Amino acid sequence: MIVVTGATGQLGSQIVDRLLERVPADRVAVSVRDPQKISRTDVEVRRGDYTDPAGLAEAFAGATQVLLVSANATGGEALTMHRNAIDAARAAGARRILYTSHQGAAPDSLFAPMPDHAATEQYLRESGVPFTSLRNGFYASTIAFMVGNARETGEIVAPADGPVSWTTHADLAEAAAIILAEDGRFEGPTPPLVAPAAYDLRDIAGMLGVRRVIADDEEWAATLPPHLAALMLGMYRASRRGEFATTGTDLEKLLGRPVGAVL
Repeated sequence: MIVVTGATGQLGSQIVDRLLERVPADRVAVSVRDPQKISRTDVEVRRGDYTDPAGLAEAFAGATQVLLVSANATGGEALTMHRNAIDAARAAGARRILYTSHQGAAPDSLFAPMPDHAATEQYLRESGVPFTSLRNGFYASTIAFMVGNARETGEIVAPADGPVSWTTHADLAEAAAIILAEDGRFEGPTPPLVAPAAYDLRDIAGMLGVRRVIADDEEWAATLPPHLAALMLGMYRASRRGEFATTGTDLEKLLGRPVGAVL
């Protein structure tokens, strides 16, 4: 039995769709925080919440593989949830744990989620369970937030940035499904599952036919809620340092096709 968490999210739901193209439905279950919010009838739906270890034990029962979609949190909160899920998967007897990490996972990253990914990968190593850490590229859906209403204003106004190998949810979901269906294909962190090209906001502005305007970090941050400002500034600063600039063809080789366009 393969159990996929986060199946109501943009990535998790697509992973399940692609997985069902490769394995029988009776070998797939999904774990979600609120089963009332999922309308799927093609797979078994279980309740599982990373903050509820007892519930996770039931959600992961009988699992041979568990795919953990990273929590929508940072810092100690994220690590506690990830550890709960890893411990539950191990206790359930899972032969492999898969985790949606990031190409920029590093303890010294300037972007808050990246040290969390690195710490989770370390906990997976210490768990004693075979694992695969999916070193996903940066989600291309983030571009829409960064661009904002540039098509109307004619400008992309944001702090200085660096190149990012933007990658679509659809491509990463298919990659995860392939890896789940071919158990043991990767041991530990995968190669970076990224696009073969990287773009900064100047490149994206050119694609959209608008101007790129560099904003002062602090002045720009003052226009956002404090938590979001700190998170996004970290991303811009990390990209300036080249943390998300890695490109490669491993994702295309895994998919057996070119990656999708980011715009």
